[in-house]
Amino acid sequence: MNPRIAMPPRKNPLTLVVDQTKPLASDEARWRAVLARDASQDGRFYFAVKTTGVVCRPSCPSRTAKRGNVTFFESLPAALAAGFRACRRCKPEGASQSDTDAARIRKACDLLSSAEARVPLDALAAAVCLSAYHFHRLFKSVTGVTPRQYQAEVRAGRVRAGLATPSSVTAALFDAGFGSAARFYDAAPAVLGMRPVAFKRGGQGETIQYAVASSTLGQVMVAMTGKGICSIEFGAGEGALKDRLAGRFPHATLQAADAGAQALVQRVVAAIESPESAASLPLDIRGTAFQHRVWRELTTLRRGETVSYAELARRIGQPGAARAVASACAQNGIAVLVPCHRVVRADGALSGYRWGVERKRELLDREQRIDSDRAKN
Repeated sequence: MNPRIAMPPRKNPLTLVVDQTKPLASDEARWRAVLARDASQDGRFYFAVKTTGVVCRPSCPSRTAKRGNVTFFESLPAALAAGFRACRRCKPEGASQSDTDAARIRKACDLLSSAEARVPLDALAAAVCLSAYHFHRLFKSVTGVTPRQYQAEVRAGRVRAGLATPSSVTAALFDAGFGSAARFYDAAPAVLGMRPVAFKRGGQGETIQYAVASSTLGQVMVAMTGKGICSIEFGAGEGALKDRLAGRFPHATLQAADAGAQALVQRVVAAIESPESAASLPLDIRGTAFQHRVWRELTTLRRGETVSYAELARRIGQPGAARAVASACAQNGIAVLVPCHRVVRADGALSGYRWGVERKRELLDREQRIDSDRAKN
């Protein structure tokens, strides 16, 4: 299953996540980090190779040494005092490349966040002493979005904040950096998910269709905007489920699903009951850029596959962001189609799930049974 995720406005611009990785306690764990060239451990320990006489960072790209020739040190001075010299490839005596890259991207993000007008790519790259091509690749690898998309996030946040105040729509769009009203209204559906006046009025004038259906995992409510499915929630009753939706758009018109929307609901229920029947469905998900990176990565997991929060963080390129990944999973409002039920603790145990651990266990059991049956056949 690989749903198409629309890219609606986020609540806030992306922020870089602080590395919260804990130091590794054993030499076995450190050796695994060296084999993986884990940059998140740079500065937390160093390894020295007896046969070459050099000391390296865990992420050193040099050819892997034999385990029996490797010694670990808590600090670089300790390794140097033992007679080893600094590696010329990974240069452990200076700032790591990952730290340097992170500092450059943080500076670029600060520039984009404070800019009143659009900042050209060449100007951003020059500000951090990189070529435009290299900067664009690095920015996307670190943040998950392009510089243009990041700046769009900044504008979206300003517009949403401005429309929440008594100021007019016109004042909000110019304060956000849009050069003309025409450009803003062209971008409004992508920035706000609806017309700007409707957003300012809490969804007034907009219609959100919804339907509640029964499944073997309990009642499920599916809600849809014109862009796609915006909510899939399990609950104990239709009233409580509808109240949750009304809380998000207090002035929107909540309308029972028509025949076309009902067909989408039945496809969602089919995906819940039989994961092998899941197909691509249009989704309208709202969250921060970081949350979207996590949710997109979740949709790439194979049916029945599980990953830990730490592994998911590594897959999106931020190995120190396991806690932030867990938070993003908890904020996912689209059950099953964005499969946060496939994320487990590092020891394989099931952890918290927005719709209950028992539902999580049942969803995983169904997916794994299907794969097991297919393997037998």
